[in-house]
Amino acid sequence: MTAHPSHVRPAPEGPRPVLARITPPARPLGPWRFLRALMRNPLEAWPETIYREPHYISAFLGNSSLFVMAPNLIRRVMVDEADAFEKSEVLRRALSPALGDAILTADGARWRWQRRAAAPIFRAERIRSFVPAMIAAAERTRDALAAAPGTEIDIARTMMRTTFEIIVETMLSGPGPIDAARVERGITDYLESTSWVIALTLLRAPAWMPFPGRARAERAKMYLRDELVRLAAEGRRTGTEGRNDLMSLLLAARDPETGQAMDDRDVADNLLTFVTAGHETTALALTWAFYLLSHHPESEALIAAEVEATTGGGPLRPEHVDALPYTRQVILEAMRLYPPVPVVVRAAIRDVDLDGIAVTAGTPITIPIYAVHRHATLWDEPERFDPARFAPDAVKARDRYAYLPFAAGPRICIGMGFALSEAVAILAVLVRALRFSLRPGYQPELKQRITLRPAEGMPMRVTLR
Repeated sequence: MTAHPSHVRPAPEGPRPVLARITPPARPLGPWRFLRALMRNPLEAWPETIYREPHYISAFLGNSSLFVMAPNLIRRVMVDEADAFEKSEVLRRALSPALGDAILTADGARWRWQRRAAAPIFRAERIRSFVPAMIAAAERTRDALAAAPGTEIDIARTMMRTTFEIIVETMLSGPGPIDAARVERGITDYLESTSWVIALTLLRAPAWMPFPGRARAERAKMYLRDELVRLAAEGRRTGTEGRNDLMSLLLAARDPETGQAMDDRDVADNLLTFVTAGHETTALALTWAFYLLSHHPESEALIAAEVEATTGGGPLRPEHVDALPYTRQVILEAMRLYPPVPVVVRAAIRDVDLDGIAVTAGTPITIPIYAVHRHATLWDEPERFDPARFAPDAVKARDRYAYLPFAAGPRICIGMGFALSEAVAILAVLVRALRFSLRPGYQPELKQRITLRPAEGMPMRVTLR
């Protein structure tokens, strides 16, 4: 008989754990405290009002920006009036030096063309063809961890390596001569610089302004871009026939209106976007899921039971991944409490009315996803971990724009289906075989560096189930 834990709300065991969170300032910060908070961790600059009001106007050195938290306003920005907004200058200055004018940073016709070029790799049937590689990578990680029970690991780093392995296998047709550890280090070094870029942009400093860590970030950027340009050139030289990966699609892509193809740098920019975003975000969703499960062993037990019932005691197969509703709910709830991308920023390119709020051209619009996911008017007990929030009936009853881990509208994350299948497969394989216990007394510190990371990693002791 198959268990259906998606319909079960586990009974709490003992006192409710105090989960890691941002403690917002009660009142807006003054200019210098605001700037210090931005450089340390931008989420710490958001005042408490953002977690309970529908919108908020922030002012800094004479510049105003609008925060929108109400689902109707979010829908207006992301869907109904999407063509009135573009990527913000902050995002461009933070990411364009590394990612160029690729799908994440481009706007207008160039974005549409690149999105069309990449879309086929993320169709449902193509994603299903990638699931065996996802399961195989998870099983290799499981076997390596099981070989040394009782060892403490950094689950954040372990998940980064597992998801990177999957991205390389499915997007680049195998690793070849790519240095996974150096790529991972390069991504971290580059993202570490982004808080300075955000602060200097708000101060209207020139893009060449030096800051601590800039030289390291530049070296990381050059290595990452050169490595992906090399792979693109190698792919073009050896040909793409018979290959089932993103690189092949991008090399073969043509703009249907102009016939224009991507050159090696265009291909490299998009590959780097997907390699970076595609493994970093899923790894973080899994890292925070393991953190939450370590505080909620009853949910961990439900995942193990669900996997055992669905597989009938046999190996996890690709068709099982879509038949694990509770495991998926745990991932979705982890991304509510700890969204891998905790904020989206747009800029108005023309005057627009947002349900009675007049927005003038040039105004930055911030959608603080981390705060929306913990908003007092949108969620019952928003600080509590509860996978039942994502049971089908609960999802239907909730406004679509109260939950935004993949954003929404035309620019919704193109890799959403890939990421969810990957996260469910990895969590199912590992939790079925192993237990993960957070180092006693350890409380991770949340740090935004474009993505939402645990500042000092996530130390966990691994034992056999």
